[in-house]
Amino acid sequence: MPTPPRELPFPPVEPPPTRWDLPTPQPDDDDLVSLGGDLRPGTLLAAYRRGLFPMGLGQHGAPPIGWWSPAPRGVLLPGGFHLSRSLRRSLRRFEITADRAFAEVVRGCADPSRDGRWITPAVADAYRRLHDLGWAHSIEVWEGGELVGGLYGLAVGGLFAGESKFHRATDASKAAVWGLAERCFTDGDARRIIDVQWHTPHLGTLGVIELPREDYLDRLASALQAPPLAFS
Repeated sequence: MPTPPRELPFPPVEPPPTRWDLPTPQPDDDDLVSLGGDLRPGTLLAAYRRGLFPMGLGQHGAPPIGWWSPAPRGVLLPGGFHLSRSLRRSLRRFEITADRAFAEVVRGCADPSRDGRWITPAVADAYRRLHDLGWAHSIEVWEGGELVGGLYGLAVGGLFAGESKFHRATDASKAAVWGLAERCFTDGDARRIIDVQWHTPHLGTLGVIELPREDYLDRLASALQAPPLAFS
């Protein structure tokens, strides 16, 4: 069952800065930009502010840490979400919340039975620490009091960097993206952006488009100037 919203710091708490000199992606870089570093809160925030995100290169996401900047980049922009008739019908049976079950959502995304899983215990712990500081958030989808889907990611200014999503019921992950878009774009600030990393046909049906790296980095710089949103 959904629990009461957790009191998270707002605005988020800025952690100590990273000790690593993270690169800024260049136009001709590959998707994999750099290796190494750590998953401390200050390192992760510095990376997202540069257009990078972490994903381990070992089996199922094991180290070494890779820092990625896909080109092109999959994004959802204000007004871009496509609400199909079938999803509109599915939404009637779901309850959608935010920050009510962050750890459970991460566990759902890290389910070892999933193909292509990459969320290690170290990654889960890193985003839990960011959640405690008010940076990482979850969207939960409930049906009959049971958690049937959700997503989590990082909110920095007007950027929401989606990390992973899962579903245990038809359309539950789509409903989570809809719930995220409703929260991120509610104030009409055109600078806001939802980063989904890579475009897929599934995400394309929801309105996700691709941006060249230079365009994404320009939009990112603008998004970081937007005020943060309170999710809870």
